[in-house]
Amino acid sequence: MATTYCDAAPGHPFHEPYHDTEYGFPQRDDRVLFERLVLEINQAGLSWLTILKKRPAFTAAYDGFDIDKVAAYGEAEVARLLGDPGIIRNRLKVAAAIENAKRLQVIIAEHGSFAGWLDKHHPLDKAGWVKLFGQTFRFTGGEIVGEFLMSLGYLPGAHAPHCPQYKTVLALKPAWAAAR
Repeated sequence: MATTYCDAAPGHPFHEPYHDTEYGFPQRDDRVLFERLVLEINQAGLSWLTILKKRPAFTAAYDGFDIDKVAAYGEAEVARLLGDPGIIRNRLKVAAAIENAKRLQVIIAEHGSFAGWLDKHHPLDKAGWVKLFGQTFRFTGGEIVGEFLMSLGYLPGAHAPHCPQYKTVLALKPAWAAAR
């Protein structure tokens, strides 16, 4: 039986590509960071496989995760999202995506990018990140924040040391490695 994501992902049609090319890999693109935040929020209470399978529908439903477009969503877009069977139709999660896009607009204006804001606060331990995200964003509990930051290289643990991707990610100088 697999004990880590690194052991379980190989050969899986959804997990392997995500594990081998995205999970733990540092990202700087605001759209990618926002996408990951929205996906992690939507994963709450569900499996990551469910989210990976619905990812193309999320991308279409949320206008390619364009922060400005999502921030401008009104009641018509909320109704559209709540009626879209391709995504998670949870009013709190939809509202969080829209509100977080608005908050990201402010962060980007003040720090140049979402990554710039993350860098400003790095290094924090997980508890510090959870507190900061709780003060800054909606629907961001400890598991969501931990997975979001680990998936983007701000916290360690995405790959086990025996995983071939561990060395690949380490060569990209993720934030957690620089903080050691």
